[in-house]
Amino acid sequence: MTTVWQRLGAGLKTWFWNWLRDWRSHAVSLLVIVAVVVGVSAWQARHVPTGPAPAFSAPLAGAPAGTQITLEQWRARYPGRAVALHVWAEWCPICRMEESSITSLQQDWPVLTIAMRSGEAAQVARVLAQRQLPWLTAVDADGSLSARYGLQAVPAFIVLDPQGNIRHAAVGYTTSVGMRLRLWLAQNF
Repeated sequence: MTTVWQRLGAGLKTWFWNWLRDWRSHAVSLLVIVAVVVGVSAWQARHVPTGPAPAFSAPLAGAPAGTQITLEQWRARYPGRAVALHVWAEWCPICRMEESSITSLQQDWPVLTIAMRSGEAAQVARVLAQRQLPWLTAVDADGSLSARYGLQAVPAFIVLDPQGNIRHAAVGYTTSVGMRLRLWLAQNF
């Protein structure tokens, strides 16, 4: 005759083995999903060049007319630091989803945002003010700056290592953790 504890133990043992069997099937599904997401992300960023980041000079939103910012002068503000370029557009709904992540990220890492095909500097400055975004923003009114980086879609997140080489590029939504991890890796490895 079995006791209550033996039946409970047998029940727990059955539950555990069923859970373990199910977990394995879910783990395989999760790995497939992760592989697909990584593959799609790599495919989307396939045109981003490797090596030194292409130099640029662009109008600066919110600055006096004619004020330009260059990649070289901006990076010079952060010697020995990994930095990020965040390419976005005023009309992009996914870019709106990343706004709080970029604002938060800027408290810990240097981020230069680039407004792609969102109008001239004054118009971009109005958008930044309306959305209360405290971003330093270069203006890529015609998309030519983004094209130099191989970007055909927004949002895009590009990480440069302390030497100015492109280390990571992501096109599409990037999580806050993903942004921070890419910057940390570029800074430390």
